Amino acid sequence: QVLLVESGGGLVQAGGSLRLSCAASSDAFSSFVMGWFRQPPGKEREFVAAISSSGSSTLYADSMKGRFTISRDNAKNTLYLQMNSLKPEDTAVYYCAASPYVDGWYLPVNYGDWGQGTQVTVSS
Repeated sequence: QVLLVESGGGLVQAGGSLRLSCAASSDAFSSFVMGWFRQPPGKEREFVAAISSSGSSTLYADSMKGRFTISRDNAKNTLYLQMNSLKPEDTAVYYCAASPYVDGWYLPVNYGDWGQGTQVTVSS
């Protein structure tokens, strides 16, 4: 089990950028696949991006490709999400999560530990 704490959310204008961080409580962080999910107002939680335990492989939802970049620093037990060219439809609570599985990265059910979420609001 690992405790996760997100930060970096806020209010930004359309076209702007934000960088989210997710700090993990233990060195076990480096053994997990890590993912970012988001939940827009009134909608289901959806997959954003995921990264392998080593950081060598990544996966993105189609609507985020080219705009968002997931990365990790295992020495700092920290996961990142760089979000560029933000749109009002990116407004959501963003969550980081840890998965012990090597596949099914886009499935929330495969993630056992979740952060509390950080709000991202993009104004038009």
